Amino acid sequence: MHKEEYEVSVMGGPHSSGPQTRTVINMPSEISVPDHVVWSLFNTLFMNFCCLGFIAFAYSIKSRDRKMVGDITGAQAFASTAKCLNIWALIFNILLTIGSIVVFIIFSAVIFQAISQMKNHEGF
Repeated sequence: MHKEEYEVSVMGGPHSSGPQTRTVINMPSEISVPDHVVWSLFNTLFMNFCCLGFIAFAYSIKSRDRKMVGDITGAQAFASTAKCLNIWALIFNILLTIGSIVVFIIFSAVIFQAISQMKNHEGF
């Protein structure tokens, strides 16, 4: 603040002793736009079904970039797309995990059945 006052006086600003007017501009507080970068990174590293996690990560980075330049609308649009892709990646990977467990259980039961029949055949 002192530097600005000094620069004004050096530049030849007014030196009147009258009342000074000040203008106050109320800036809106920064709107918080979640960019979902951590969630996208997790989906990219651990649950990257059809590259949805990687695409969500790209949209999250775009959202963060838009937020940094002050484009809140663009940041919200990219964040919404990233969130949607993360949700779909999560749903697909939950279904894939459940399907893998079911296939493993069925495969184990078939193998156990085949081993049991082989033991019964050897007994005759």
